[in-house]
Amino acid sequence: MKKPNIAVLGATGVVGREILSILKENEVPYKDIKFLASAKSAGKKIEFKGKEYTVIEATADVFEGIDIVLASAGGATSLALAREAVKRGAVYIDNSSAFRMDKDVPLVIAGVNDEDLKKHKGIIANPNCSTSQLMLVLKPLHDYAGIKRLIVSTYQAVSGAGLKAINELTESTKAKMNGESFEPKAFKKDIAFNVIPQIDVFCENGYTKEEMKVVNETKKILHLSEDTPITCTAVRVPVYNSHSEAVTIEFKKEITSDKARELLKKAWGVEVKDDISNFEYPTAKDASGKNPVYAGRIRKDLAFDNAISLWCVADNLRIGAALNTVRIAEKVIEMGLF
Repeated sequence: MKKPNIAVLGATGVVGREILSILKENEVPYKDIKFLASAKSAGKKIEFKGKEYTVIEATADVFEGIDIVLASAGGATSLALAREAVKRGAVYIDNSSAFRMDKDVPLVIAGVNDEDLKKHKGIIANPNCSTSQLMLVLKPLHDYAGIKRLIVSTYQAVSGAGLKAINELTESTKAKMNGESFEPKAFKKDIAFNVIPQIDVFCENGYTKEEMKVVNETKKILHLSEDTPITCTAVRVPVYNSHSEAVTIEFKKEITSDKARELLKKAWGVEVKDDISNFEYPTAKDASGKNPVYAGRIRKDLAFDNAISLWCVADNLRIGAALNTVRIAEKVIEMGLF
């Protein structure tokens, strides 16, 4: 197997650090590796696999000789640098929203729609964190019974909004406990002891961008028709890590809760925790730092025919960002697509 030269863009950020951890854990093969970041972080030192590296400023020229870029540096950076990297022969795996809905860019969850990787023209998009965990659960169920309608409510951890948001949860909680006032900066409302029914900005239709990402990305990844009814409510909760989702799926074909449970137990990347007699169901704490998407509370839905309701939880920094980025890179290497 040919080994690539790899660059990690955004190496000093929350997701970037997680990418480094997973590259090490998964023993991803490479010839050479570079760590890239903004001018502000250039010059910092990173220890990786027993060796010290200096972080390099991300400019167009640093992509010379790079085969695969694992990018988690934000949409503006990707818009500025992705095509420069491709021009120099790299496959650019992008963790931002910059190219997700571009018709020429495959939007991929490893293990769900790997065949779409073959269509890449240099850029591959990693989906939104809340979409990512959902796809691993939906794929086996959709393959069996066909999705007719989908209703999703997400309960998203603050780590999805970055380090400032993580710090804000700590600081605002301390302030509340001490009876002090606190002015939120990372969120529109105080996150301590609260839930906020807004993630990202509002669109003209009253949904947020985060909610519309789940709607649009699900259709693209699973190749659903544009008129498939999908709705989402995305909520920020005072949890440090791991997103939780309440999901109701109506199917074209009859499916029982036992069959859904059986399919999910066999599904790649999914672990079922579903024994209500022993209070066994997944929580955010169960998923943090782990790779699987955990599914539980699998039951026949009471509102729709041929419908299942379930609960799924995953570490959003892993499956929702870093893990899937690394898994895509592994698939690109395995399939010889660089």
